[in-house]
Amino acid sequence: MPKDMREWIRELKEAGEIISIKDEVDPQKNMSAYLWKSKEKALLFENVKNHPGWKVLGQAPANMRHVGLAFGTDSKSAIREFVRRVDQGLIDCKLVSHGPVKEVILKGNDIHLTTLPAHIQGQRDGGPYISSGLCIVKDPETGVRNMAFHRLQVKGDNKLGIMMVPGRHTHFIYQKYEAMDKPMPIAIMIGHHPMYYFSACYTGPLELDELSLTGSLLGEPVELIHCETVDLEVPAYAEIILEGEIPPKIREEEGPFSEFQGYYFGGKGKNPVVYIKAMMMRKDAIFKANQNGPDVEGCIYHRVPMSAALFRDLRHVGGYVDLKDVYAHWGTIFGVVIQMTPRFYGEAKNVLLAAISSTYLHQKFAVAVDEDVDIYDPGDVAWAITTRVDPVKDIIIIPGVRGHALDESVSEKLREPRVTIRQEIASKVIIDATKPPKTDPERRALYERLRPLGLDEIEEISKKIFK
Repeated sequence: MPKDMREWIRELKEAGEIISIKDEVDPQKNMSAYLWKSKEKALLFENVKNHPGWKVLGQAPANMRHVGLAFGTDSKSAIREFVRRVDQGLIDCKLVSHGPVKEVILKGNDIHLTTLPAHIQGQRDGGPYISSGLCIVKDPETGVRNMAFHRLQVKGDNKLGIMMVPGRHTHFIYQKYEAMDKPMPIAIMIGHHPMYYFSACYTGPLELDELSLTGSLLGEPVELIHCETVDLEVPAYAEIILEGEIPPKIREEEGPFSEFQGYYFGGKGKNPVVYIKAMMMRKDAIFKANQNGPDVEGCIYHRVPMSAALFRDLRHVGGYVDLKDVYAHWGTIFGVVIQMTPRFYGEAKNVLLAAISSTYLHQKFAVAVDEDVDIYDPGDVAWAITTRVDPVKDIIIIPGVRGHALDESVSEKLREPRVTIRQEIASKVIIDATKPPKTDPERRALYERLRPLGLDEIEEISKKIFK
């Protein structure tokens, strides 16, 4: 049996990491509040108001501990395990003729998107959003598939609003269809194993097939099945698949929406629409909710692959870096902490410059720390910055660079015609909080961390006392 969302739910239950909520929860009024509050446990809603028979899974993963569980390791090893699996190479997908996602097939007037328990995320949102939908499209010239997150506003029984960020792969492919004056076929997958979501948020080259990347993360081929009404292949063990088209040159009001950075930036504006032609699902399909905002599920899906992709790039700066770990840090994903052992002066700054010049536009703060600093502990990182940084030489601001489209704090905004999203001209900052390098052992030794006397002696017994 291929790994799917149901197996993931079983794993969470066995680990005591999921709470089943049997009280009535309203996706239009308070589901988002439950998801927002649950930073420690996944939630399975079993009594969804106005949606009889539906169950909804959310906050799965809710934290890095859950990410470690998904990868079969601990929270602080998950990023490196992601890297290890990707380094082993992509696993080609496997085409099959049957799959549980085709147990129920609806077409035409039988499609009612409003029956899906999509929730309203924030107080100012423009309505319910399918924020767990992974959008699968295909390049009309190369045939390469692309799978990515896009916010999807429910606008009617068969219509969704969609926001595609300019410069990203889905938007790039859509521009090709628009140039041909043809609609872009799209399939939207709702609900599967978290590895699909990590893959969808991994930014690689345009020719990367994220479904083959998913196979690498799962350790098995992804089983795909043909769609009913569009020329696309989709995961056979998904919970729900929506099939449709995005027509060219049509824009409608979309938004606002609660975004990952904790604001409504991106706002309300003209964006493309998706017309749904078919809906496939399991007989007892479980809907996947995905709460957006800082340090909730939507942010975690981006943080993990972003950290792994940066790790894979940064280890090769200058030919070799003694790189220990990388973490797109707390709050939002606009910053990254890099753990490394510098071999010579200037190396950490080279790595930091590479971090803010990667395939991701998010990072506007990059911090490098030494191997004795826990990059998963914001207090430890702050300690390194305040005790190892000389601001005049260790903090550098780089102005006039491209920033992330949803960063409202930047100084200059260039709006592209017919889209809500702007191109941002920003500044970025790098902070070298590492110790002096190995080539200067005397100065490096000055930064040896304080260790209480007898710490090693009581290590084991303290785990029982202070658990």
